[in-house]
Amino acid sequence: MKISTKGRYGLRALIDLVINSENESVTLKAISERQEISERYLEQIFSLLRKASIIIGRKGAQGGYTLAKSTQEITIGEILRALEGESFLIDINDEKCNDIESFINNNLWSEINTKINNYFNSITLKEFVEKYKSEKEEIIYYI
Repeated sequence: MKISTKGRYGLRALIDLVINSENESVTLKAISERQEISERYLEQIFSLLRKASIIIGRKGAQGGYTLAKSTQEITIGEILRALEGESFLIDINDEKCNDIESFINNNLWSEINTKINNYFNSITLKEFVEKYKSEKEEIIYYI
């Protein structure tokens, strides 16, 4: 499975949004500058996230984006599905399968697909952001 830049940038942008929001909206321009991602590309990503009810956009002087739900209610799987569609290592099509191929599909590829999706669904945005913050705090700078 390959996660595209849309999925990778989307995760970066959402982590940035969570870290920098603190009960305020965050603008795409601010995320774009901090993450060095094109603002136009972020507009496309945030449009998909808005359609998936992961974020809410507000217009006006105090405009920007906030999460539509709490970070503990949003999973990495939900984010990646909104941006990438279903995540499958191998698309299984049993229409033209012989017995051995059908066996492999049901006992290997299907299980791998399930494990990948279960893994992404098991991680909340809250856990991911907390892990990022704790790893960032562990970095010690020596002069």
